[in-house]
Amino acid sequence: MPTVWTIGYEQTTMAAFLAALTGAGVEVLADVRAIAASRRPGFSKTALAANLAGAGIEYRHFRALGTPADGRAAARAGNHAALKRIYAGQLELPEAMAAGAQLAELAGERRTALLCYERDPVCCHRTLLRAAVLDTFDTVDLYP
Repeated sequence: MPTVWTIGYEQTTMAAFLAALTGAGVEVLADVRAIAASRRPGFSKTALAANLAGAGIEYRHFRALGTPADGRAAARAGNHAALKRIYAGQLELPEAMAAGAQLAELAGERRTALLCYERDPVCCHRTLLRAAVLDTFDTVDLYP
């Protein structure tokens, strides 16, 4: 069975983040944030891609697999039921279905980690994404 990794960058440093990815042998980081920006230094799209490249890891952004604004608000409020419902609707959009197929193909060929902000994958849409799109994959959650 293929494996997919997940990682969040909440409460971590870039050095610890990169060490977790390289330690797991990750080859591609699949950024599944709708908006690939961050207030945390080094975790916005351009800086993140450069930091990853320096560690020999490819960066890919799957914007269509991110959580829409109302889903992010539900997650911040701790309303996991609403997040689940909203994100299920997101995954039904044609662009999300196409991106999901691309992600599944990529993860089947290369060691791929799903990235979002939340440290705990249970509180994050990346767990919902994995269950919906990568349900035949084993999962390893990384905690830098």
